[in-house]
Amino acid sequence: MFKKVATHKLSHYWANDPRVQKVLQIRKGTMRELWVRCRRTLLNVTYILTFSNSIPYHINLSSKGYRSLIYSGDHDMVVPFQSTQAWIKYLNYSIIDDWRPWTVDGQVAGYTRSYSNYMTFATVKGGGHTAPEYKREECFHMFKRWITQQPL
Repeated sequence: MFKKVATHKLSHYWANDPRVQKVLQIRKGTMRELWVRCRRTLLNVTYILTFSNSIPYHINLSSKGYRSLIYSGDHDMVVPFQSTQAWIKYLNYSIIDDWRPWTVDGQVAGYTRSYSNYMTFATVKGGGHTAPEYKREECFHMFKRWITQQPL
């Protein structure tokens, strides 16, 4: 297994690879600097909120038929999954498929619920705020199933 520092270096190489940027359709000239995981120059800058929340954007996109996968690590102490559930409840979407476990190799990897407007919510068992950092395999399977329109 890679150390976290090595893993972060791999993401740096991947995100700055011109072939990757081409596949992701990142236009030349839109990145003034190399991509870094955590830009240190921003640490001392006061962040100014330009909008109070993203719910209106989500409602707009989902009403146009765009699918969404919302997930939370169940060990996230920054944004607990209960907070994510609260804003989802605010949307007032109908539940299509109620809570059930989703698995990887026969082991429970989290729980999922599907809503109208093409929204899927999933928890990642043992995942923190950056769930893919701690639960790579589980998050990979979750995303792969979702992106290929397979049930979690």
